[in-house]
Amino acid sequence: MASVGINKVILAGNLGKDPEVRHLEGGAVVANFPLATTETYKDKNGNKIEQTEWHNIVLWRAQAEYAEKFLKKGFTILVEGKLKTRTWEDKDKNKRYTTEVYGDSITILIGNRREDGIIGQSNASAAGNSSDNASANHSSAASDDLQV
Repeated sequence: MASVGINKVILAGNLGKDPEVRHLEGGAVVANFPLATTETYKDKNGNKIEQTEWHNIVLWRAQAEYAEKFLKKGFTILVEGKLKTRTWEDKDKNKRYTTEVYGDSITILIGNRREDGIIGQSNASAAGNSSDNASANHSSAASDDLQV
């Protein structure tokens, strides 16, 4: 009997810094950035408590190129993807692990309206010509959102 599993992550949060983008041999592009998600609740005394979790986001190919062009520190985005854990040895030969979110799609929820020039524009004018849109798999989620 075959086993069934689902590895699906949906996060909405704020970029902790501008994406770090690398262009690899063979033309592959990868982008990495931290994403903060904050949960707010009240403790038993009625005090507001904010609890922030940081997630390592990894984007490849068209999504990485999109991140390089449009994402900036502080933007609120929605990321859909899957969890991947990788291992490596540090300089002291200790085995280390890190879990990352490999993004399949990104939607800008809130950007910097004065500086980015993205929010409120159509995908064609914000993301380039129509062939760029098709190759990067851009689509509009709402009039104020861009998705890749």
